[in-house]
This record gives sequence, structure tokens and C-alpha cells, in this order.
Amino acid sequence: MEHYDPYKAVDAEEWLALDEAERMDLVRAYHEQAGIELPNQRVHAAVHTMVETQVAMGDELPVRRKLAALMKQGLSRHEAVHAIACVLGDLIYHMMRGEQAPEQADERYYQDLSRLTAASWRAEFADPDAE
Repeated sequence: MEHYDPYKAVDAEEWLALDEAERMDLVRAYHEQAGIELPNQRVHAAVHTMVETQVAMGDELPVRRKLAALMKQGLSRHEAVHAIACVLGDLIYHMMRGEQAPEQADERYYQDLSRLTAASWRAEFADPDAE
């Protein structure tokens, strides 16, 4: 895989064949080339990469279906990845603070994803000037 474009679905087999560092490099390169300024490129690329990896895993996780649902609700693919990344990032934050037991993290993540809509994400997280 030579390039990453969050507006296009990644080839799951090709994406999963890369190691995590290569995936993150592709995500980081996209954002740099697009001129998107981020407060922390490493963290952004890491969470973006996690979401894309979960999407590439297919029906093993509910993430791919949620991505499709968010796009049907009017988000671009990139926005939908960000919306899911916000849910994942929130979970990671609470785990790091000791407020979320790791053994219950998947259940909470899937519950939070089930409640996520394009409207709820836009109301809480969306930056109208960013994409």
C-alpha cells in the first residue's frame, strides 16, 4: 500500500498485511500532505489507524457497520472515521485514568458505538472548520 486516503475504503487484506507502524505512517503522511494541522499527530494517527484496522477486520467487530451507517447519515468517510475515533479515544482516556475496567472495555465501546449517530457526533465533537 503506497498511499492512504480516508475518503476511500482501504483494501482490508493489504491494510492488515502492514504492521502497525506502517499503517500509522500512512495515516500521518495523508494528514501532513493534506495540510491538516493537528495538536498531536501521533495520537491522531494512532487512533485513526486503530479505527481503520477495526474496519478492515470486517464483521468480526461492529465498527465497519457503524462506519457505513454514519456515512448513510451524511458524514463523509473521513468524518465517520473521526466520529468512531472520538468514541474510541474517550474509552482509552477513561481506561488510562482507571475509570474503566479493561475487561469491560469492549462492551462499553460497542454500547457507545451503538448510540453514536452523525447528529450526536456533530453536536458534541465536530469542528466545522476541520475535516
